[in-house]
Amino acid sequence: MSGVNSQPAATRQNAAAHAPATANAPSGMLPLRFILTGVLALAVGMVWVAARPDVLTTYHYNQYVIALTHLFVLGWLCTVVMGAMYQLVPVALETKLHSERMAKWQFVFQVVGFAGMVWMFWIWDMKQVGHFGSALAVGVGLFVYNLARTLLRVPRWNVVATAVASGLFWLSLTILAGLSIATAKCTYESAETLAATSVLGAMIHGLRSLAMFMARFDQLGAMHAHAHLGVVGFFIMVLVGVSYKLVPMFTLSEVQSKARAACSVALLNLGLAGAGATILLRSPWKPLFALVIIAGLAVYGWELTQILRARKRRPLDWALRYFLTALALLVPVSLMGAVLSWPTLPLNATTGQLENVYGFLGLIGVSSFAILGMLYKIIPFQVWFTTYSQHIGRSRVPALADMYSARWQAAGYWLFAAGLLVTSLATFFSHAAGVRLGGLLLTLSVGTFIVNVAKILHHLVRPRITPLSLKPRPGVPTDTSPAAMSGSSSPKAENAFAV
Repeated sequence: MSGVNSQPAATRQNAAAHAPATANAPSGMLPLRFILTGVLALAVGMVWVAARPDVLTTYHYNQYVIALTHLFVLGWLCTVVMGAMYQLVPVALETKLHSERMAKWQFVFQVVGFAGMVWMFWIWDMKQVGHFGSALAVGVGLFVYNLARTLLRVPRWNVVATAVASGLFWLSLTILAGLSIATAKCTYESAETLAATSVLGAMIHGLRSLAMFMARFDQLGAMHAHAHLGVVGFFIMVLVGVSYKLVPMFTLSEVQSKARAACSVALLNLGLAGAGATILLRSPWKPLFALVIIAGLAVYGWELTQILRARKRRPLDWALRYFLTALALLVPVSLMGAVLSWPTLPLNATTGQLENVYGFLGLIGVSSFAILGMLYKIIPFQVWFTTYSQHIGRSRVPALADMYSARWQAAGYWLFAAGLLVTSLATFFSHAAGVRLGGLLLTLSVGTFIVNVAKILHHLVRPRITPLSLKPRPGVPTDTSPAAMSGSSSPKAENAFAV
């Protein structure tokens, strides 16, 4: 009886220690709507690759590859990262999100924008791409404004805040560049009949002027610059910055050198600024800025290695294995980027397919694999906190690890790794059957993730709550705080599950 009677007090203490970490978090359903929409887009994209392997066995400058790329980038990666940032940024930087209502409106613009853009790219109607792209731009504007106002209230500015602010800047520039590229592919005959003094006429004349300006640049160079601004500037930058908070939390460690962490972000920003300009202008200085970016990633890898060596929690769970495997893929991706940046490299069938592998591994290998790992941390806690937090100290609730299947998680890891290897090799050798096989493996991996997400979401519909007086089931901890369920009583572990 003494253990039962003392449990609520201990649980209340742990809950109190946990409260500061979650006090700034938005409502659980806000990030979930972004994340689930993104996962759906990922599943559609993987099925698309398996059904149409020609999108990877042919050169990437065609409407179908561009449509699929924007499904992965805008529908999957961008949507999920936005949802995750609405959760992570307020908690990690100890401030409230500026406006949840604004985030809900942004979700509508995001979904309408990316879905319409993918459809219009598929049928290659660039004027409609511009219209749906404008809707997406409104959503991105709301997102950037919302997080910028949130960052202005950060009590202690650090490398995480710097990386997030940098990512928001590069995302804004990416969207503007994308709309400019779409504008350059349209014609504006009505400008001859509309007076420049009218509102519509001024807009049409302005668009035509922008199109004429963008026509001065090589279209392929503009597209590659646009892609690097988005992937490196937003996804990789945010990944690097946020991991300086998440990896120490999940491994019970800490940043070993703030100077190293700051240097990695500074080098990424410097390299990206130069790379964007030199890729656009097809300048022979491209390799120099590619090396600056690689140097930033190398410093990041150095600091992350030191963080992991100092960790108190020695075992690495499957979520961290997903994440760290994705980061390891930055090595071959960086090497390919350095090769492809060489100004005299000829554009032939071999280099064209190498570009396809480079883009595929950057989007699916690094960004997607890493995000899937982090979602195995974020989604369970979102659902657990939404469903069970009010029952702490009153009832027994499931452990986080009980909410999904570790076997499905492990199977998904190996299927994804195998799918990446098969698809990459088949893409390089333009082997359609191999790409289809790799696409099927990746689809199966995403399927295991969806099964686990369904198991997690089931707790929203049918919570598993038992009275404290009942004998606990084997494997269910007596202490139901997130720290105890994570296998550690450290307050740092409790804070880890706040994100």
